[in-house]
Amino acid sequence: MIRRSVRAVLVAVLLGTLVVPLPAGPVLAKLPDLTLVTRASYDVLPEEGRVAVTVRITATNRLRDTVARRFFFRTAFLAVQPGTSKFESSAANGAPGVSVRRRADDHTLLRIDLGTNLAAGRSRNLTLRFEIADPKGGAERRTRISSSLVSFEAWAFASPDTPGSSVTVTLPGDYDVEVGGGPLDGPTATDDGRQAWTSEPLDAPLDFVAEVIASRPIELAETSRTVALGDGEAAIVLRSWPDAPAWRDRVGELAAKALPVLADDIGLPWPLDGPLVIEESLAVGSDAGGGPAAGLYDPATGRLELSYAAPDGAILQQLAHAWFNGRLVGDRWIADAFALYYAERAGAALELEPSSPTLTPELESAALPLNAWSPGGPNGAPGSAEADAYAQAAGLALAREVGERAGRGELAEVWRAAASGTGAYQPVDGGDEGGLGLLDWRSLLDLLEDRTGRPFDDLWRAWVARPADLAALDARSAARAHHDATIARADGWALPRSVRDALRAWRFDLVEDLLTAADRVLAQRDALQAEAAAMGLTLPDRLERMFEGEDGFEVAEAEVVAQRAAIAASGEAREARQRVTGSEADVVVAAGLLGVDPEAQLATASAALAAGEVDRAFEAAATAEDLWVAAASVGRGRIVSVALLAVSVALLVGLIGWRRRGGVGGTS
Repeated sequence: MIRRSVRAVLVAVLLGTLVVPLPAGPVLAKLPDLTLVTRASYDVLPEEGRVAVTVRITATNRLRDTVARRFFFRTAFLAVQPGTSKFESSAANGAPGVSVRRRADDHTLLRIDLGTNLAAGRSRNLTLRFEIADPKGGAERRTRISSSLVSFEAWAFASPDTPGSSVTVTLPGDYDVEVGGGPLDGPTATDDGRQAWTSEPLDAPLDFVAEVIASRPIELAETSRTVALGDGEAAIVLRSWPDAPAWRDRVGELAAKALPVLADDIGLPWPLDGPLVIEESLAVGSDAGGGPAAGLYDPATGRLELSYAAPDGAILQQLAHAWFNGRLVGDRWIADAFALYYAERAGAALELEPSSPTLTPELESAALPLNAWSPGGPNGAPGSAEADAYAQAAGLALAREVGERAGRGELAEVWRAAASGTGAYQPVDGGDEGGLGLLDWRSLLDLLEDRTGRPFDDLWRAWVARPADLAALDARSAARAHHDATIARADGWALPRSVRDALRAWRFDLVEDLLTAADRVLAQRDALQAEAAAMGLTLPDRLERMFEGEDGFEVAEAEVVAQRAAIAASGEAREARQRVTGSEADVVVAAGLLGVDPEAQLATASAALAAGEVDRAFEAAATAEDLWVAAASVGRGRIVSVALLAVSVALLVGLIGWRRRGGVGGTS
């Protein structure tokens, strides 16, 4: 599109030098001494591959003669679109002419002979005709006039600061038309069945540029090809307009070269079960800058609509979206940022020079946290064109920093984990708990730090986080510090999955509650181990299993109570043994322990505790204590019983003997 200021300057300078004075005295007119008001008509003829342009010009000499001077114009200059040709001019009288004064990339400068001297205060009507032809060639050309597609720029023409010019564009009635810029209103039906798009009389004609894009329903030509990707392959179906073999060949060749590079760099296998369908189309929606979008990938169908004029960089980005889309990531900025990042890297590997979004001071004035970006919103909202453009450029800048800090291999590990649904904070034994849905800004941060061992929190604070998100990042930092301290304190014991699930879900309030409970159990464990060690007891691994299990720390704390009771019972049994030893005659204690073995019970308690039979250990230790506590009294009772028995036996023996001797009063 020509710069509008260039058009205005061209007309202003050239018209200002075209005053031709009569011999009465050379006087130069000043703008707008000669004004041009035009009605430009663009007649689109797709089957002929051209647009016939008719510009009806009213030229007016605004000067006024004086007694001493007379003024007239004979020549004017007009800047029209670049690449135009077949210029003709005509008028009701006289013989106007037209010639090309200069051709440039952004305009063609015409010299128009008015045919007769245009006197002061007079107007002259003349007609300029030329055509805009399809230049053929590459698919990236902006001007196309074919049965499939019409794309060209319609300009308005006038002298500077001269209102009143207008534009009309007519096309076949069966074309679907989109107009960018302008504006043009329509369509309205013409008498011959065509459609017309028109402007109102323009206040600033030199600012008017309408980009006309039109297509009509047509059967697409379909071509299939297969691309080798490492250990697999990708099937591609190209659906192009029948008259666009250049587009088909260009896009197909670029895809065949780029897909293996992308797959290797991203580190993921080809994500589609079926073919990738790449379909030629008009602009699909709007891009980050508010202009026509180059492409749109639909992961649900594996279909990529690609603009007929999409540049290499846009094609690479859309191909990267085969991996980075709503099936893998939940945040739009992540998908766009890393699709742009890998497209840029693929372009460099293929020695292409795709243009990438760049952060400029103008874009930075629309800066917003990437988490606040809502693509495609109204002007002034987070999804405005300015915000969209900033988010694209900022997302790419962030992706570059992430790639540099993470490293190619580690970043590929992140994508592989995301594709398999494996979140961060996996158990150290190598198990896979999953725990990941769609990758979002939180789980991406967790995975990056988990797989690389490097911090990325600072980048998230600088580029991603909204104010509320900053509070969440603060809570995350505190929870992770607590988590690391608890892991160190656990000394080889693993925290239960509930802690890791809460970390993955960013439930940091729950994380803190769980870690506080874990710390309490670990403190009790340490005290328990000290008590057991002091008595030479071996603790079972039951507490560790309960601590690592999913029944809750309450179960582990109950186990602490049970094991402590068993240890205490063993200690009390030992104290009882110590008390009875030497406190009574050994014969008394020995008598009390006849038939029982408290030492065996104490050994049983120790063995049962080591085996995890805590209840049995408690019962055996309690039995041992009871036996030792009762040994002396039982022994004394037994000795008294034995003595009484002995006396009874002696008396019985005496009585028997007495009776044998005849007893009292027996005969001689």
